[in-house]
Amino acid sequence: MAKKHSKRYSALIKGHDKNKELALPEAIKLLKTKSNTKFTESMEATFFLNIDKAKTDQNLRTVVDLPNGNGRKVKVAVICGNDKLNEAKSSGAEISGSEDLINEINSGKINFDVLISTPDMMAKVGKLGKVLGPKGLMPNPKLGTVAKDIKSTVDAIKKGRIEIKCDKDGNLGLSIGKVKFSDKELSENFKSVYEVVSKEKPTGIKGNFINSIYLSTTMGPSVKLQLSSI
Repeated sequence: MAKKHSKRYSALIKGHDKNKELALPEAIKLLKTKSNTKFTESMEATFFLNIDKAKTDQNLRTVVDLPNGNGRKVKVAVICGNDKLNEAKSSGAEISGSEDLINEINSGKINFDVLISTPDMMAKVGKLGKVLGPKGLMPNPKLGTVAKDIKSTVDAIKKGRIEIKCDKDGNLGLSIGKVKFSDKELSENFKSVYEVVSKEKPTGIKGNFINSIYLSTTMGPSVKLQLSSI
C-alpha cells in the first residue's frame, strides 16, 4: 500500500526527484524553498556509510565543532571537586556540583543535555554508568567530556561542539543548523561534519566509506548530494 502524504507534503514532492544529485549550494537553496511549516525547521544531513555493525572495529562515534552551531540551546552540567566549583559556576554551565550532583543523578534526576567531568572525579562518576550509559550521557575522554579545563570545554559545547554516532544500521543522521541560517552558515557546518566523518574511516573498510549523503528539512523531502562537488 502506498504511503499517504499530507496535502502540504504532496505539493512539495510534486515533480521532485529525490535521487537527482545536486551540488551542496543548489541542494541548500532548493530545500529552503520547500520549508513552509509554522515552526523553524532544521536542516538534516544523513550519511549512508559503508559500515558493518557486526564488527566492533567498524563504528563511528566522535565529536565535531559546528562553526555556526546548530541552533539548539544546550544545557551543560559539570561534576568536579569542591576546589573547581567556582570555575564551573563561572564557565557558563547551567548545573555544577561534586558528590551532591553525583547523588542527584544516581537518584534519576537528569535535567541536562551534556555532562562534563574532571578526570579526578571519574572514579566516582563511574558508578553512574547504569543511569547515564543508556542515555548516551556518560562522560568520555574520547568525546572531550572528561576534561581538566572546564571553561574551554563548556565554551566549545555552547558554541557548537556536538557528538555524532552511527545508528543501528551503521548510518549517521544529524542537524547541521536551522533553515533560517544563511546558505554560507549551513554550508560551513556541513563541510565541518563531512571532513570529520571522512577522517574517521575505520582501517578495516575497503573502498568508499561514504556511500551517499542526503539533505532534508525536518518536515520536507530529501535531496541527494553530488559527492564530487563537496
